[in-house]
Amino acid sequence: MIPERFTPVLEELAPLTARFAAANKRLYLVGGTVRDLLLGPAGDAHLPGASPDMDFDATTNALPQEIKSIIEGWADAVWSQGEKFGTIGAKKNGRVYEITTHRAEAYSPDSRKPDVQFSDDIEADLSRRDFTINAMALELTSSSPVLVDPFNGAADLMTKVLRTPLSPEESFNDDPLRMLRAARFVAALNLTAEPELVEAVKNMAPRLDIISRERIQHELDRLLTTDHPTAGLWFMVDTGLAAQFFPELPNMSVEQDPIHRHKDVLTHTLAVVENVRPNAHPSFNFRITRLAALFHDIGKPKTRAIHKGKGITFHHHEVVGARMTRDRLKALKYSSEDVQAITALVELHLRFHTYQMGWTDSAVRRYVRDAGPLLNELNVLTRCDCTTRNERKALVLSQRMDELEKRIAELMEKEELAALRPELDGLEVMQRLGVQPGREVGKALNFLMEIRIEEGLLGAEEIGRRLDAWWSEQKN
Repeated sequence: MIPERFTPVLEELAPLTARFAAANKRLYLVGGTVRDLLLGPAGDAHLPGASPDMDFDATTNALPQEIKSIIEGWADAVWSQGEKFGTIGAKKNGRVYEITTHRAEAYSPDSRKPDVQFSDDIEADLSRRDFTINAMALELTSSSPVLVDPFNGAADLMTKVLRTPLSPEESFNDDPLRMLRAARFVAALNLTAEPELVEAVKNMAPRLDIISRERIQHELDRLLTTDHPTAGLWFMVDTGLAAQFFPELPNMSVEQDPIHRHKDVLTHTLAVVENVRPNAHPSFNFRITRLAALFHDIGKPKTRAIHKGKGITFHHHEVVGARMTRDRLKALKYSSEDVQAITALVELHLRFHTYQMGWTDSAVRRYVRDAGPLLNELNVLTRCDCTTRNERKALVLSQRMDELEKRIAELMEKEELAALRPELDGLEVMQRLGVQPGREVGKALNFLMEIRIEEGLLGAEEIGRRLDAWWSEQKN
């Protein structure tokens, strides 16, 4: 019995289904699309196909050239970049379709790409899928829709078990990235990986070496943007996956964290990641802030090892952590924009705690200037970094953060804090001092910026007088 919620999907697919039936070819809705339709409203919005604008994945016994012929005149757009792997892409009324010839592919042990072999058997195709919950298909071209589920994926979905259709060793040998996908499904769907799967991941984790860093980065992002990623992150650490591409993460587990009363820095870190919620602020970058939370204490084990736990300042953690974050993000092939933003947040995440005597105007200006366009993300990260079980301490930190945001709002009304700059620009400095572009102009602008931060706007006459006095001292 096909659930009633499938009806709108089946009706939308009816014209395409009719075309394949007329060509005497079979068409199946397949994989994650079927899984998420079976889950219904309880499906995770961060998994493929769970949103109202889901893409449709289908498989067929038609060959790629036949697929193109069948959809000609129906699709608004067609693309064939994946044709050598059997996939033809199409768009119809804004919906993206990927239609793939049944495959019975296998991967070479040292290859990142499959040796594609087409098949006319749906069960052979499903057997090569990553997990049983994705190895289900809904035949559309039969007299009535039929669920094809040779590996009991629907039962696994209901009982929350993560298994592979074939042996986990064979599945992960086909595509080692599936081991990371396992972490995502454990987190996103609250699944329990069967013991054989866990053991296979532990034994085969080094196979990730043949996977491009870009693919790993993409999968890490998908895990981090699930609603509750903690179980998946622990899966990565416990099975040795994290050590293959992010060794700093498991290293945090050996570092005690008495400040937050966690048994180690890793436990605190994952609590901070979990604290960053999609609705934490009306306007902030959720993915970037989650990544910053994951990296924010990356420098603690190293700084404490260097200084043997004595005399460590916030600055030590910031500098070491920012450098380690930058190196790891670059190794994972994150974009320069992502690297810059996440590194800046790691470097700034303790800045809030350096202001112990209340939020003066100058302190607020400096905080806003340092945060720049990442102000909202920094404020969210700072709030989420409080994981102490001491309720009084947590309340004090929350109140201090409330005070800071109130002071920012007050100064924003009086001053253009978002575009904080010296009261005179470079051209005005050169004209007043009678100098050409060079180091002197930069020094003068830095001097004026410090005045702007410490004292606010002074007016043209006063700031000019201050600049003249400074310049006179410089010449002497």
